[in-house]
Amino acid sequence: MVVIPFSLLPPRLLFRLSDYVMGLSSSLNALFPYLQIELHQANMNVDAKKYLALCLTASVFSFMILSVLLTLFALKINHPFWGLPLAFIASMIIVSMQVNYPKVRSYRRIRALEADLLAGLRAITVQLNSGVSLYEAMVIVSRQSLGEVSGEFQKTVKAINAGTSQISALESMALKNPSPYFRRTIWQIISGLKEGASITMVVNGIVANLTKEQIIQIEKYGSQLSPFAMFYMMGAIVFPALGVIFLIVITAFINMEEILVKLLFVGLLAFVVFIQIMFAGMIKTKRPSLLGD
Repeated sequence: MVVIPFSLLPPRLLFRLSDYVMGLSSSLNALFPYLQIELHQANMNVDAKKYLALCLTASVFSFMILSVLLTLFALKINHPFWGLPLAFIASMIIVSMQVNYPKVRSYRRIRALEADLLAGLRAITVQLNSGVSLYEAMVIVSRQSLGEVSGEFQKTVKAINAGTSQISALESMALKNPSPYFRRTIWQIISGLKEGASITMVVNGIVANLTKEQIIQIEKYGSQLSPFAMFYMMGAIVFPALGVIFLIVITAFINMEEILVKLLFVGLLAFVVFIQIMFAGMIKTKRPSLLGD
C-alpha cells in the first residue's frame, strides 16, 4: 500500500475515503501529465488518478485539523481571522509536497541505483570472465547487497523464471528504470544479445565507459567545490562575525530593549544554522551519482 507523506489519516482509511474524490482527481490529472511516469520510476504501484485522490483527501483532512488548531491559536493572540487563511496556505503547501513526492523519491532511487551500478557491473564482469552465463551472473548480483541494483536484477530474474524471455525481461527493466546510466547500460546489453556479440566484451566496454564518466564527474565536482567554499566562508563565517561586531557596537550606543537584542542574536544564530544546512545539502546534491555515498 502506498504511503502518502504528511498524511494524518491511517493508510487504509485514506484509501477508502479517496474513492469519493476520484471524479475531481480525474479532472486534475491533465494538469500533471508526467505523474504516472514519475510514480513508475519511484516504484510506487498506484494509478496517477488514485494518487491525486489520495493527496486531495489527505490535504482536506489536514486543512480541517489545522483550521481548528490555528483558529484556537489565533484567538489567543486576538487575531481570530488568521486561522483559516493560514490553514489553507499550509494545506496547499502540504498537497504540493505530496504531489511532488514521487519525483523526489524517483531522484533518490536514481542516486541509489547509480551509486551501486559500477559495483554490480564489475560483479557481472567477473562472473562472465569465469565462464558463467549472463543469466547466472544476474542471479548472483541479485543475491548480493547492492541495494536498488540487486532489487532490479531480482525482478528481472523472477520474470525470466516465470517464462519471460531474457531480452524481454531486460527491456522491461530498462523501460521502468529512472536512471539514465542504468537504462543505457541495459540497452547496450540488449543490443549485444540481439546482434550475437560477446556479452563479456560488451559489459567490459560499458564498465570502461562508466569509469571514464565517473572520473569526469569527480573532476567537475572538484571544480565546483571552490566557489562553494567561498560561499560558505562568506555566509557562515565572515557575515556572522561582522554581524556580531555590528550588533555589539550598535547596542553600546543605542539603548535597545533586552528582548530585542536577544531576538537579533537568536536570528543571527538561526541564519548561521540555515547556511550550514543549505551548504551541506548543496554538497550532497552535487556529489557525483556514480561515486556513491
